[in-house]
Parts: sequence; C-alpha cells; structure tokens
Amino acid sequence: MIILTFTYLLLELSISITSLGALLLLLVVSLSFMALMYQNFRVRRHVRQSIASATSTYEMMEKALKIADNDVVIYDIAGNTIRRLRGNLLPSSEIKADEFRNYLHPDDADQALITLQQLLDGKLQSAEFSYRWNVNYGGGEPCWIYIRSNSVAEYVAGSSTPVSIISVLLDETELRTHQQEEEELTKRYKQIFEDSIVGLSFYSPEGWLLAANKMMRDICHFDSDDSDAFFSKVNLFDIAPFNEVLDRYHPNEYLACSLSIVPEREMYIYLEIGVHPIYDDEGKLIYLSVAARDISEERELYMQAKKNDIEIQKVNESIQLYEKELRYMMDTCGLQAWRISLERNVIEFYNGLSTVTKQFTLQQLKGIFYNQDDEFVRDLDNPAIVIGKPISYMGRMNFVVTHEHTEPQWVQINSIPEFDEQGNLKGAFGIWRNINQLMQKQEQLKRETERANDSGRMKSIFLANMTHEIRTPLNAIVGFSDVLPMLSTPEERQEMIRLITDNCDMLLRLVNDIQDAASLDISGSVDIMALQTDFSKFFDELCEQLQQRLREPTVVFIKDNPYPTYVTMIDEVRIRQVYTNFVTNAVKYTHQGHIKVGYRKEWREENGESHEGLYLYCEDTGDGVAKEVQDKLFERFFKLNDYIQGTGLGLSICKAIATACHGVIGIDSEGQGHGSTFWMWIPCCEIKA
Repeated sequence: MIILTFTYLLLELSISITSLGALLLLLVVSLSFMALMYQNFRVRRHVRQSIASATSTYEMMEKALKIADNDVVIYDIAGNTIRRLRGNLLPSSEIKADEFRNYLHPDDADQALITLQQLLDGKLQSAEFSYRWNVNYGGGEPCWIYIRSNSVAEYVAGSSTPVSIISVLLDETELRTHQQEEEELTKRYKQIFEDSIVGLSFYSPEGWLLAANKMMRDICHFDSDDSDAFFSKVNLFDIAPFNEVLDRYHPNEYLACSLSIVPEREMYIYLEIGVHPIYDDEGKLIYLSVAARDISEERELYMQAKKNDIEIQKVNESIQLYEKELRYMMDTCGLQAWRISLERNVIEFYNGLSTVTKQFTLQQLKGIFYNQDDEFVRDLDNPAIVIGKPISYMGRMNFVVTHEHTEPQWVQINSIPEFDEQGNLKGAFGIWRNINQLMQKQEQLKRETERANDSGRMKSIFLANMTHEIRTPLNAIVGFSDVLPMLSTPEERQEMIRLITDNCDMLLRLVNDIQDAASLDISGSVDIMALQTDFSKFFDELCEQLQQRLREPTVVFIKDNPYPTYVTMIDEVRIRQVYTNFVTNAVKYTHQGHIKVGYRKEWREENGESHEGLYLYCEDTGDGVAKEVQDKLFERFFKLNDYIQGTGLGLSICKAIATACHGVIGIDSEGQGHGSTFWMWIPCCEIKA
C-alpha cells in the first residue's frame, strides 16, 4: 500500500516535470526505494526466525534441565554475586560470591575454589569437579550433600576474561551413599571370604584359579598371598580326583572326603572337599566354587577314639564281669554299698557298683534307722558332722532299705569320708552288712524278757509324739463332763456343752493333723479329688462355720465373696481344711481388730506362661510374724509360741495340699504387731454355663 501511494505521488510529480532527464531520475529513485524496502523485509524475517529458534532452544534446555532435575547457577563476575537460575541449592535466589565458601566442606573448599579461579583466569574454558555442600541454611549442625558441578566460562566478543560462569549442579548424595554401602558390603563379604574357617577358592568355567582365601592358601601351601606358581598353572579338571569325577563341560555338585596328595606342594592331608558350580539366571556356568576343610586332626582323633572305644569296651566287659561276681558275693554275704553326696543332698544305696536300689534326701536319712533314740541316729540331724569321720555302727534299719524283708533288720555299717582336692568334705561311702541272722539267736533269748520293756518304750515314744497338745483337750472334756451334771440352769449347761464341743473339735483336728502327717510320710503327698463346685456358694457356707470359731467380742469377722457365682473344679475337703487352718491360727493370735477371709481370680506367670487360678487368703490384725521366722512357718512341728495350743502340723499340711494342687502358699506380714495374711494360690479355670 505504501509503495502504490508513493508511485502515485511520483506520477503526479512527473506530470509537472517536462524534461525526460528528470523523469528518468525519478524512476531510479523509485527503484532504489523499493529495493531498500525489500531488504528491510528480509532482515525482519531473519530476526523473527532467530528469536523463534532461540526461544525453542531455551525451552528445550529448560525441559532437559527439568527432566534431569539439575540445579543451574550463574556467577556474575562483575557484580560478584551468584544467582540461581534453577533449583534451590542456594540459601536464597542470590548470594555474594564471598559467602560461597561458608557452605563448602572444609576438606573440599580449597580444591573447589582453585578450580573456579582457573575458570576466572581463563586457564580453563570448562571444568567438572565435586564438593560437599551444607544445606542446613538455618544454622546448627551441618547437613552435607555431595554436589557434582559442570561449570562453563562465558565470554563476550573481544574479551580475554569471562564475564560469568554458568554451573549445572547435580546432587550425587544418594549415589555416593549407595556406592559407599556397596563398597562396605563388598569389603565385608571379602573379609568374610578371607577369614572363613573353611578353605574357599573360585575357578573360572574353564577350570583356572581366580581367587583363594587365607585358609585355602594355608591348606594348599601357596607360595604367596596373591597367587601360587603351581596351582595357577594347573587346571582344576586335570587335578585328581576332579579329573575323574567332574564333567569339564557340565560339572555337577561333588562332595568327598579323602586323602589329598600334591607332591609339588608337600601336601599329604585328609580333606573334606566340595565343588559347587554357580550358574547365572540364564543357566550359564560362571564360576566353580571349591570348599576344603582339613580333617587330618579330626581323623586322628576319630581313629584314637575308635581305638579307645575298643579298649573301653574290653574294660567295660571286665567291669561287668567283676560287678556280676561282686553282686553275687554281696548278695550271698548280705552286703550293700551306700554313698552320701552333700552337694546333691542325697544318700544312695547300691546293689553292686552302679545299680541304685534306693535313694533318700539327707533330711530323710534318720528315717531309715529303726531306733531313733540311738545317739548315732540323733546326731544325723547334721549329717556333715557325722560323716566327717570314719563310721562303725551296728543297729537296726527299717525295711524301706532292706526291701527284701518285711521287718527291720540288724545291720553293721562302715564308711569313710570323701574329700575334694581342696580338702573340703563332699560326702562319704561305705557298706552295710545284714547281720540279722547273727543277732536273731540273741534276740530270741532277750525277746521274752524285753517284751515288757519294748512295750513300755513304744508306749513312751507314742505318748511323747502326741505331747501335751492331746492331753489338754482331753482333760477339758473330762473335767467339763464331770461338772455338767452339777449345773442347774440351762444357760450354764449350754455354755458347758459348748466348751466340751469346742475341745472335742480341737481334739479331732489334732488327731486329723497327726493322721494326715503320717499319711504324708508314707505316700509323700496328699490325694486331691477335684469335683465341679460353685465356689461362691461353697465359700458362703464355709464362712458361716468359720465365723463360729471367733470368741473375742473385739474381733470382727469379715467375708469377701466378690462373685455371685464361680463354677470350677476343686477338692472341697482340702480347701475347707486350708481355710480352717488359716482361721484357727488367726483366732489364736488375734485379740482385736478383724479377721478377713476371701478369695479372688488371679493370673500368675509360671515358666514363662500365664495361668488362671484362685487366690485364697485369710487376713488378720493379730500379732504378726517376724521376718526371720516366716520361712519356717510351713515346716513340720514349728510353732511361734510353745504356750499356744497346736501340733505345728497344720500349715505344713496346707503346704502339702498346695503342692498337690500344683499351687503355691505363703504369708505376707510386716513383722510383729502388724498382723499377717496367709494365702494360697491354686490353678483352676472358671467353667462357663
């Protein structure tokens, strides 16, 4: 449009010009102007194409940097600043170049700055280097990451020094960490391989030695830690016995134990050898591993042990023959050997040299002797003192030892003490001989004259064992019975009958305790007959009976029944016996306060397992029990106060019941004057309806 307008003006101008020369001049000017306009159009199009190309290149580079997740920073030399173009590794978008060193690791700072200086000086056009960078910009403990920098110096035309340095930064922290972990793992496996107690070596698929650990080098007598002149040149498939058992092209697993002889390395040893081919995922053989273990010493020990076994077998046969002869002689002569071990707390009786026929604890030692009044037998309360010197004793022994007889036998016992290397007494050993036949004639002569004495002695022993505990309620029963007919009022007669009943009950409990104790001596345990019972209902009925035992008006009886119903398997008779003993003891020692009887469900840990059970208890505010005697309470015949009625058997029987029920029993007391709580826990489970 501009060209047409301009041409029109020229035409109008040409009309006013009359000369031909002027017309030609105007035509030349018009053509020159048109050429200038065309040139301007080409320049503008080239500029637009250059801008579009630069924009496309920038976008491509931006996308590449984004994909690579790289940071880009530029060091403006003139402004002495470092500005980030991409990423966030700098503490801010722009920092002073002097601050750059503050974020470098001290060990890497010098080398990184030297490289940058070489770029600044023009000695390098580009450089690739690594350093550690602190990204904890808020202060405190540094947080170092590994950075790899690819830096390029940017120049302008006509300048010999760069105007800026552009750096592409790559965070290699994770890569370095993986490399360090792999190096550490490789080092660890190499160490395991090198320090293995089994000789290990690796061969190529063609059978050439690749590596051997220290144990293998020692076994094969390598001439150095790196290699061996002989084994490095010998192919595995050419060495015996591998040349006979391994397929060179398809080797299989091989395990053998044999004598290995390699004259070139002075090897003459017994080896346990295993060959294991290693294949890749595609089934291609990549290695052959060989494991070897020197068993020469083990074989020598085995051969020696085999020889010893033969000799021991001969000795055992001789011993068996000797023991057979000895047993025959001992049986014929009525002899039996015995041994006491203080460490194991047992006395054992032997038939021959090794066959144990009877065994007792040292606490039961006295019980094997018939005459408990003998001075020697009384001294057995402390066996260590008795057996510390040679023994020569003649007396009667119960038939629990002389099992072939049904009555006590006269025996003659001899023994000598045993000491350890330090001179400490560890026990005694000896023999006893049945001399009952030798004494029989003498006993027959004395029997008639001593029958009365024997009867009196047995009566005395029996009466001594019963003690005054039995006489007390008997005297009360007899005395109150004599007074009863003389009383006139019903109230007095009722009170007297109550006293007689209480003493009868006391006498019955004493007799029952003695009977239970005797039964426990014979069987070693009490019998438990567990039946399905509603313990809550049983407990209510039991408490009604137990409450009647209280006589002190200043003592309150408390019942703790936490469940309306609790069905389980128990022995009612034994549980009643335990509660009765607990309450009886509480009544004896409690004169004010309360006596509380109760139970509850409780779980207990035993041998790492949790068990459900019942916790039965009797709590009182009585005299309490001193700490130093609490462990003795459940021993037989132990009494806190000799002037208070009782046989000392009740709590020991309760302990036997707890043991028979697989439970535990105990006492909680802070000491005298603080009351006490007797308790028993037995395992049992609630039976759901």
